[in-house]
Amino acid sequence: MPAKPSARLRPEGPTPKRAGRPSLVKSAPKSEGDSRVDRLVYERVRLGMMSALAVRDELTFSEMKALFDVSDGNLSAHARKLEEAKYVTCAKSFDGRRPKSVYRLTAAGRAALNRYLDHVEAVIKATRAG
Repeated sequence: MPAKPSARLRPEGPTPKRAGRPSLVKSAPKSEGDSRVDRLVYERVRLGMMSALAVRDELTFSEMKALFDVSDGNLSAHARKLEEAKYVTCAKSFDGRRPKSVYRLTAAGRAALNRYLDHVEAVIKATRAG
């Protein structure tokens, strides 16, 4: 079967940077040698989950579902990604006969959220200064 015309081989190795594109933030905060935005935190629902958990000790699945107005599957997928990254923990139990999932922000999750917020603050300062 012939390859699709849109499929192309990419050379191995790092992708070259585009010339002539200045960085939006000249002094982006360095966090552990990396100033890139944590794409895991950047997504709207995951950022919302982490932000809500930063100000509350814990939230249940039902509380977060109502807070962000998302489907069970959508919230579950986002929560799973945060759990895999060790940014949140989930304790599962039963309340009577109903399952109950309680989420908490970990120290690593709080640090990732703070790095993200530092980056956003740097972007805002650079934009206002420009």
